[in-house]
Parts: sequence; C-alpha cells; structure tokens
Amino acid sequence: MPTLFDPVRFGEIQLANRVVMAPLTRNRSPRQTPQALNVEYYRQRASAGLLITEATQIRPDGQGYFDTPGIHSPEQIAAWKQVTDAVHAEGGKIVVQLWHVGRISVKRLQPGGQQPVSSTGRAAKTRTYAAHGELVPTDEPRALATHEIPQLIADYVQAAKNAMAAGFDGIEVHGANGYLLEQFLRDSANDRDDEYGGSIENRARLLIEVMTAIAGTIGAGRTALRLSPVTPANDIGQDSNPQALFNYVADQLSPLKLAFLEVVEGATGGPRDIAPFDYAELRRRFNGPYIANNGYDRAMALEAVTSGKADAVAIGRPFIANPDLVARIRADQPWALPHKETFYGGGAEGYTDYPALDYPALRQA
Repeated sequence: MPTLFDPVRFGEIQLANRVVMAPLTRNRSPRQTPQALNVEYYRQRASAGLLITEATQIRPDGQGYFDTPGIHSPEQIAAWKQVTDAVHAEGGKIVVQLWHVGRISVKRLQPGGQQPVSSTGRAAKTRTYAAHGELVPTDEPRALATHEIPQLIADYVQAAKNAMAAGFDGIEVHGANGYLLEQFLRDSANDRDDEYGGSIENRARLLIEVMTAIAGTIGAGRTALRLSPVTPANDIGQDSNPQALFNYVADQLSPLKLAFLEVVEGATGGPRDIAPFDYAELRRRFNGPYIANNGYDRAMALEAVTSGKADAVAIGRPFIANPDLVARIRADQPWALPHKETFYGGGAEGYTDYPALDYPALRQA
C-alpha cells in the first residue's frame, strides 16, 4: 500500500509526497498583489508534495477581504511568477486557488463601491475583514443576471490562463466554504428561477460549466476543484439533500479526468461530524485522485493514505507554524502551534519567522 511519503501523480502534476498544504488566507498582499514576503512564505513550505495557494480573486469584484491577492492583472501575474519560481527552485509544486467570494463582501472592497454579486439578493448573516482588525457585517448582494453568467465563466478561464502564464503547475477552483460557486450549488442560498436555479442539475450548472471550460483551455490534468458538502461556513446553510447534490456534481465531473478533488470533510476548521455525509461514495463517483481535508493529525493522515481512504491529505493551519511539516511528520516530531493573533494581516511576524527544527532525524528525513 502507498504511504504518505510516497510520490504520486495527479493528472499532469507529479508530487514528491502526499502531504498537501491546504489554502490559507493570510491577508498579506497589499494592493491585491503578492510581495517579497509572500515569495518567502511559500518558498519555506515547498517541501510539501503540493502547495495550494491562498484563495485568489479571478476579477476585482471577487474580493471579500482586505489584502487578498488576485490574478487578473499583469502586475499580479508577474508577482505570482516570483512565487512559483521560488517554489520550483526548491523542488516544490504549486497550484493557485481561483476564488470569487460572491456575497461574502462589502461595498468598500468592491469596484466603484458597487453591491457584491451572488446567486441571490439575500445577504449572508456573517462578517468579513474589511481592513486589518476591522470585522464588519457583509453587505446585501444583488443576484447575477442570467446574461452575466457567460462573462463570469470567461473570467474564470482567463484567470486559469493567467495562472499558467505565472508558472503555476495547475489551478484549483474554490467551490467550497460558502463562496460564489457554492452559493449557486446549495438550495439554501440559491433562490433563482432561471436555468441556474431550482433543480440539482440547474444549481450545479455553473460549477460544471466553469470546470469544463477551464479543463478545455489549460488541460484537465492541471485543473482541480475544492468542495465542502456540509460545511456551514459563511452562513451558507445546509442544502436540503447534500448527498444527492454532490453525488451529481461528482458524476458530471468524473468524465473530465480532473487532476484532483479536494474535499473539506465536515465543518471547515471545525467538527468533522457536523452532518452525515458519505465521502467514500463521493470519491467513488468522482473516480479520480482524492485529497482529504479537515482536522487531520499525523496518525489520521498516515492511516488515510495507507488504508486507501485518500490519495493525499491536505493540512492547513499546522503549516503556518511548521514550514518543515513534512519532515516533522516523517520523523514523528511535535508540531509547533501558530499564533492566532497573526493569522490575518501584518508582516513577517507569525508568517515567515517560524523556525524549522534541526534534529538529526529531520536532516536525515
């Protein structure tokens, strides 16, 4: 049986091991553009089999938090190229997570102070960081008109092309955590009466069109997806039949032969058993590489791969304080704890100043 430390190929992406750094929003990209500090942050963690970047806006109205990066301008592409070059120089692989927050935003972060867009005109009862230390309620969105959908899909495709120009090994579409694509997916947030609302087939239409268009442009072997079937994140609410909905999505995406599917099992960053869901069935229906995510410690990660439950395991917050996490797992060394007060915004403190261990066992690993 494979182990967590064995190499694996996901589509066109060859991984040295099966420890994946999950996407982590850190709010350290002023003017929505990566900086030298971001280059160093990702370089330090390049020993992961795969790095998935922090969520990255596909276009200006996709922003919902301060100082989060985009990949829709020449300056952003050039800045990300410095990140990918640094990771590749360390022997690592990196994909960018393409993001549109939908209604999880405020007018002050939107172009021209406009309303955020969504599947619906109903506001999410949640808050977002509009500035460093400033947590504010999200604003009421407007529902995207049917005629606006083709441009949205085109913008996802252009962002994927931009990612290739920036030197990424692939892309992961963010279809999770209550953001725009999941606002279309779940009937708890989709009250549309056009071809993108109502039935499971209609609510899944946008996601499937986005994935199909991107795979047809940059290649399915460099195209991946993140889902979170039962998370309550960002006031998304539970779908009336999540198993049927996400089984349908997996059935429709399976023929594309995507690079991988990353799945948040349970509540994002919270309980894994928040609602019943058969992840094994989802994996069977997807019929491709499966990355498990949410609350995995060393023992759980090792077991998930050796038992065949997952092809790789994505680990998030532990990577913040442990840039050498793969070596620590291999050598069974303790994991440092991150400083929560430095998660969002700031500078090098709590970002690039966490040390790697220097045990002989780690050097040999």
